[in-house]
Amino acid sequence: MNLKHYAVAGIFALGAAVPAVVSAADAEAGKAKAAVCAACHGQNGIAQIPTYPNLAGQNEQYLVSALKAYKNKQRSGGQAAIMQGQAAALSDTDIANLAAYYASLPADGGK
Repeated sequence: MNLKHYAVAGIFALGAAVPAVVSAADAEAGKAKAAVCAACHGQNGIAQIPTYPNLAGQNEQYLVSALKAYKNKQRSGGQAAIMQGQAAALSDTDIANLAAYYASLPADGGK
């Protein structure tokens, strides 16, 4: 086996050692927690108010990052004060579950 073969084998071995990122979040628990979110973001994750973002079909990790940023008061402007208050009461598990729930919804709200 020459050096090239060792390099290729090493790359495959390294790739096998890195676990795939799989969400351990509970979308059903997120759905139950989302009742309060529906007031602004809609029952199906599609906001009725044009200035509020749709959450349905949004990238799960983006939602986690956004909610954590609101919780840590790292986002400002717009409705940030409202979102900071909402996010302050959420645990990391709640945030993960909400993100999993909204990411699982069809981006068109199921139309």
